[in-house]
Amino acid sequence: MNINLEYYKIFYHVAIAGSFTKAGEKLCISQPAVSQAIKLLEDELGSKLFIRVPKGVKLTLEGELLFSYVKRGYEYLLLGEEQFRKMLDLENGEIRIGASDMTLQFYLLPFLEKFHERFPMIKVRVTNAPTPETMEHLRDGRIDFGVVSEPFDYKSDIKVVRVREIKDIFVAGSKFQHLKDKLLDYSVLEELPIICLEKNTSTRNYIDGFLQKNHVVLQPEFEFAISDIIVKFAARNLGVGCVVKDFALEALEKGKVFELKFAEPIPKRHFCIITDKRNPISTAAKELLGMLKSHGLGKAEINR
Repeated sequence: MNINLEYYKIFYHVAIAGSFTKAGEKLCISQPAVSQAIKLLEDELGSKLFIRVPKGVKLTLEGELLFSYVKRGYEYLLLGEEQFRKMLDLENGEIRIGASDMTLQFYLLPFLEKFHERFPMIKVRVTNAPTPETMEHLRDGRIDFGVVSEPFDYKSDIKVVRVREIKDIFVAGSKFQHLKDKLLDYSVLEELPIICLEKNTSTRNYIDGFLQKNHVVLQPEFEFAISDIIVKFAARNLGVGCVVKDFALEALEKGKVFELKFAEPIPKRHFCIITDKRNPISTAAKELLGMLKSHGLGKAEINR
């Protein structure tokens, strides 16, 4: 049985209105067209659906049974259309973002605050993970976009836009005062107790790669999953900490730690927005992405 779904739509409105004429007015079609559609539906189903009454029509027993199912289905479709329109109008929906502690704290947070003020009904779900895991989440379609820190490997189907510079530094407390204001060689790090991030992070990969080019290999005393702890350990003289400068700004300003100076500065890197060209992005996610990119580094898309 292959019945035109338009017949069910007309059937629904006739049942609601109790009149062929009123249903036609609601649907902007003629009363004869309504009558013809109902007759074709009754012929296909093999049963009468309405009986005439003085003020219009009413459902037969068979019609009431059919209507109980059609009503749920049709009204569920209308609800779907309504929710869809709300998503397009930014009245509803969800954004899924992947971000590390660092990108969330030092880049995303103020934008999320502004976005929530403008679109309070949009749900924002942030999956907090290091850059390699965020890349995996994007490939699997579990997030709409990610905000990650360089370096990272990606294929041609990943679009990358640089949005903010970051700087990696080494900091130390008063125990290492003899190193302050000296222009150091990176080889000195092999003689110092080092505090840094774990190896599964983009920051650690970047520092290790840079130092290896300078023939230096770190042998850390402490390795952590988050950078905040590194600054606290360095301030307590438990070693020399390697962090993105943003994490150490407050401690630097208060004199709890100082920045080590080197003859060759560590090259700056970037926070980047990553999207997968294969995955569609919701209207809400596009709106937030527009906010992020408009405050970024301009035309900083990386092409491969």
